[in-house]
Amino acid sequence: MKNQHTNTHRLTLSSVALAVMGAGFCGQVFAASGLDEWGTTKVDFNLRYASIEQDNARRDADALTLRTRLTYATQSFSGFSAVVEFEDSRKVLGVDDFNDTLGNNPDFSVVADPETTELDQAYVQYQQKGFTAKVGRQVIALDAQRFIGHVGWRQDRQTFDAVTFAYGFNNGVKAQYGYINKRNRLFAEERDIDSKDHLLNVSYKTALGKLVAYGYLLEVDNGTENSLDTWGVSFKGKKKLGSTRFLYDAEIATQSSETATTDFDALYTRLEVGAVVQGITAKVGLESLGSDDGAYGFSTPLATLHKFNGWSDQFLGTPNVGLDDAYVKFTGKALGGKWLVAYHDFSAEDGTPTVDDLGSEVNLQYTRKFADHYRFGFKYANYSAGDTDAGKVDTDKAWLWVGASF
Repeated sequence: MKNQHTNTHRLTLSSVALAVMGAGFCGQVFAASGLDEWGTTKVDFNLRYASIEQDNARRDADALTLRTRLTYATQSFSGFSAVVEFEDSRKVLGVDDFNDTLGNNPDFSVVADPETTELDQAYVQYQQKGFTAKVGRQVIALDAQRFIGHVGWRQDRQTFDAVTFAYGFNNGVKAQYGYINKRNRLFAEERDIDSKDHLLNVSYKTALGKLVAYGYLLEVDNGTENSLDTWGVSFKGKKKLGSTRFLYDAEIATQSSETATTDFDALYTRLEVGAVVQGITAKVGLESLGSDDGAYGFSTPLATLHKFNGWSDQFLGTPNVGLDDAYVKFTGKALGGKWLVAYHDFSAEDGTPTVDDLGSEVNLQYTRKFADHYRFGFKYANYSAGDTDAGKVDTDKAWLWVGASF
């Protein structure tokens, strides 16, 4: 069960979806000649070992966890379909020397994969001629997930109790709107958040790339005055010249954060260029999460944060001095799998005499799929701290995982 709130009669969108599924589809389940005709069942396992070493007072962490995800999706009936999905994360073989963010082993380094069993998704969907509507608990991942994502790297991924609409026009335009009334975050049920979030996203595909305009108006539903409004545009594309494919990606956004006592503004910019030559992709970029005079850093609380600014997760929250991330990344294929090497140089967007150098990081990864249903991966992050007053320490993180899907 999810967290109970002071208003025990509060009806979430996910409970509406479950009620609709029970009333609207159960009759057809029994009428169908068999479960295979009614829908499909999938199961996915992810067994992962994590090792964390930090140059501070916390003890080194070791975690072995198994995530199991069971999904049932119905067939479409007159445009209607439904999905029910459960997710479970367990500690395995007693390898649990880690801070799980819920108060267990606080003297160890953090591995944000607490034990949990919960309803991951439960929604009803309607699709017809380019139009899609969903109501219930669902994954929402917009664009590159820089602002809205599922944090799929974690064993307990992020989903939302929401109603979403999308319509694709014949001229390449796609419009999306979503309203979220609960953020089911990656820290198990104890840390879920009630909200009143509005998501607007309009994209247009051109011959040169994809243009996106968006507005994400976020508010925590806790009885206080608060808002986090972000408006932006991005453009991403590729162009082939001879045997080389060139890549380009640019984005700019403004953000305002208001409470009863504060009012901040910040700017976000990103510019990335790259090329694909003989199967090797090289990219260089600069991402800047701005600051409001050193008192506030540009915030993306619903993003898949692990995907950005280094895998050691030093900057899940932007420092008040902001963050400039200059990076270079190389990817390719080898031995039947995929490899990645990246380097990040971090600095303050609005530095002070004592806080300007925010460190650097090296990331390495190799992944491979095999025998149709199985996968393997290794990942490593080495963070070197910068200025002492920045509050960071040298950190090494390594992960090894195997998975299976059926």
